[in-house]
Amino acid sequence: MDSKKVLELYMKEFGENLVKLREKKFNTMNNVAINSDFDSSNYNKYENGKGNPTVETILKMASLLEIEPKDLFNFKFDIKKHKIDM
Repeated sequence: MDSKKVLELYMKEFGENLVKLREKKFNTMNNVAINSDFDSSNYNKYENGKGNPTVETILKMASLLEIEPKDLFNFKFDIKKHKIDM
């Protein structure tokens, strides 16, 4: 599968996981903006699977949500099904 398409699918799954984690800590996106230096439109991109966060952003998200960075990646993604063409 085209690597761009696989990335889109992965980021969608990442975003869905991020929403679940955020909802445990903050009810709304507005609360994210109030409690952090994240611009709500940028953060919203990650939740919608449209942004590709840097390692620094991953660490900031984990800190904000008071979780381990690895928890942001704790979702199922079938890499065999979505194998990237090399």
